[in-house]
Amino acid sequence: MRGSLRVWFTIVLLVFLHFLLHLGFGFGDVAPDLLTISLLLAAREVGMGTAAGIGFLFGLLLDAFSILAFGANTVAMAALGAAGARTRDLFVGDSFFFVVFYLFLGKWAKDLLHWLLVGEGLREPFFQALLVQSSLNAAYVAVVGVLAVTITNAWWESPR
Repeated sequence: MRGSLRVWFTIVLLVFLHFLLHLGFGFGDVAPDLLTISLLLAAREVGMGTAAGIGFLFGLLLDAFSILAFGANTVAMAALGAAGARTRDLFVGDSFFFVVFYLFLGKWAKDLLHWLLVGEGLREPFFQALLVQSSLNAAYVAVVGVLAVTITNAWWESPR
């Protein structure tokens, strides 16, 4: 557990801002998915079980507002947390391009899992939901996530 204080501060701040933007201000889909960014950041800091637990908790928080597809976010976020933690073992280093790809692919994979888990009656067509909307949302999350970790210096270590 690397456990840098500024990383955990960033994670807590992103969770707070996610709910403030989505619920407090009512921006809905216009606001970025800061909860996924915070999960992906936390997953690089903790073990696989803890990351899955954090994802489970975040998914429950999201599913609390979902009546028809309860549980889909919970499973998707728990799986994303576990997969995100495994990337620490598979990919060493934290280059700028890795961070962009990690955030983009993480958001897209979460949307794919969610799409697969909701019932067929609730699904949008694959092309519209995943290839258009999810790809744009993943790019949005990647840009916002890179800005957040750059501003807070939460990802890259300070040069000596």
